[in-house]
Amino acid sequence: MCSHQKIIIGLFLLLSDNVNAESLAAFSSDGCSHFPDGTVTEIKLWCGCCIAHDLAYWQGGSRAQKKQADESLRECVFQSTNNQLLAETMYLGVRFGGLPIYPVWYRWGYGWDYGRGFQVLNTKEKQLVARRLQEYSSIQAKSFCEFDYPPVIYFKQSWRELVEKWSFKANFLFLQQHIQH
Repeated sequence: MCSHQKIIIGLFLLLSDNVNAESLAAFSSDGCSHFPDGTVTEIKLWCGCCIAHDLAYWQGGSRAQKKQADESLRECVFQSTNNQLLAETMYLGVRFGGLPIYPVWYRWGYGWDYGRGFQVLNTKEKQLVARRLQEYSSIQAKSFCEFDYPPVIYFKQSWRELVEKWSFKANFLFLQQHIQH
């Protein structure tokens, strides 16, 4: 191989590493993808657990890092709810549903182009992750869990109205039974 071919290949490898590192999308989260963020009465009870989990999933990494992220989600949900069944259900869902082989927005390493798999981040990629997170925190004043989007507002209002309606009916029936006797 000639020296100019070595230089061209070297430049290509150097540039391809930079292009790959720059392909990290801005961080985004939808809370607990395809799963409630909380209970009917506390609709964002474990949402923060999912945001932390999404941070790990967005940047990706090794199989061991995915396992650690999934275990951290399970522990956080359990600590938030004291509900082992819920924590285990969510854990199993992300262990199998969040694999990098799926071409979905919530897969392991979803910040990178599809096909990355289980790759440990190199120094440049870690620096890019840090930069993207800094950009996110400077632009996004609130996390997903702190927003009340129109469907959430509607759900809260509907739920309150339903509870008030049934509370009124229950009180009315209680009074009606006691007045008759």
